[in-house]
Amino acid sequence: MILVNGERKQHIEISDRGFQYGDGLFETIEVRNGQPVFLDRHLKRLNTGCHRLHIPCPDPELLTAEALSLCKNSSLAVLKLIVTRGSGGRGYRQPDLIQPTRVLSLHPYPDYPPAYRDQGIVARFCDTRLGLNPSLAGIKHMNRLEQILARAEWNDPAIQEGIMLDINDHIIEGTMTNLFYVKNGSVYTASLSQSGVAGIMRGIIIEILSNHNIQVFEKLFNKNEFLLADEIFASNSIIGLWPINQIGNNHFSIGPITRRIQSCLDRLKSEAEASLL
Repeated sequence: MILVNGERKQHIEISDRGFQYGDGLFETIEVRNGQPVFLDRHLKRLNTGCHRLHIPCPDPELLTAEALSLCKNSSLAVLKLIVTRGSGGRGYRQPDLIQPTRVLSLHPYPDYPPAYRDQGIVARFCDTRLGLNPSLAGIKHMNRLEQILARAEWNDPAIQEGIMLDINDHIIEGTMTNLFYVKNGSVYTASLSQSGVAGIMRGIIIEILSNHNIQVFEKLFNKNEFLLADEIFASNSIIGLWPINQIGNNHFSIGPITRRIQSCLDRLKSEAEASLL
């Protein structure tokens, strides 16, 4: 099921700058019982990204109405929301009149085994590096070639995630997740001032930690620091939180902070769903 600018159809204009240049943004949203989970947070990030790229952001009330209409009969699904700069001529110059394209599409929920959440996952380090660009850092723009190349590095079904470093050897994120590690009771996650995506779930986890008086630090760190962690976990808006129990020959326990955050996320999701009913 797809809505393009509010109409049910299967195509966009070939002149659309999202297709031509990746000139746009997207959100990937969990749907449960007909409700897009944490939709307000996704729309806030979308608005931030539109402001950074100088794309007029569609009316959030309109996006909410279209999202609810598309999701109303889905018990469990994934909603993808795309906003591009719209159509324009050949060349990088923006059109004088920007008329954004919005696309909402509904997809099956990925069939992840419960063991990923309960027992943890295996990860690997990727060779593909993230470039540095503070103008684009943090936002979820449509240019994701670095992640695509990194994910193409392995086909082993025993490995669920790849860990990406920047060109200065700092660990930034997974191919599809944000990363956290625990050391001596404090939690660390990468600074995203130069690269990476500031995930919705990342922000929620940082709030949970602060509310539970657990120190959380956003900083740059390398492999050596990361591999000395007591606990490591990955997050995004679809999986929630997955513990990482192995990276190469390094093994990690699923500790109390990881489990506490999982419990808090479960409660927040239930509350978010209930508030929209």
